[in-house]
Amino acid sequence: MTIQWDNEPPFWEVKDEIISVTSGAKTDFWRETHYDFIRDNGHFFYQQIHGDFIVDVKVSGNYQELYDQAGLMVRLDEFNWLKCGIEFVNGVQQVSAVVTRNYSDWSISPLPQNPTAIWVRVTRRSTAIQVDYSLDGTEYKMLRLAYLTPAETVKVGVMCASPDGNGFTMQFEKFQIRSL
Repeated sequence: MTIQWDNEPPFWEVKDEIISVTSGAKTDFWRETHYDFIRDNGHFFYQQIHGDFIVDVKVSGNYQELYDQAGLMVRLDEFNWLKCGIEFVNGVQQVSAVVTRNYSDWSISPLPQNPTAIWVRVTRRSTAIQVDYSLDGTEYKMLRLAYLTPAETVKVGVMCASPDGNGFTMQFEKFQIRSL
């Protein structure tokens, strides 16, 4: 499968199955809601996937500035996508999910003691998308269940952005996609 970037970041490498990335400044994925702007310049390293799937990744980062974020993305186009993972809000790592169908929504939940890493899992079954997270890679909690798109083929991969900051470093480990 071909893996490629939408909005390639300033630095990235894949070594020993670890994807290391430094995000660019003032990057984000967002559409209109509340903030009255559209940004589609975040970094997304993806492959095309057809049908139902489960995607997993372990995410760790040196979050510094408000809204620094890293995690998974499922994307049809600029109007229909999901991003989820960690988002740094007011000095606290929050597990976060944004579902966009023309307009973005946002849900967050604070994590205990800013963990070193979290595991994020997204499951797609038809038009439904489920986001789960774990602090240990074993026990998962559901964060979100949402409608996304009826399109059979979508882009799936890791994403990151620094909406207010100048960029930060992160790592994605154990990234895998399995067909259902």
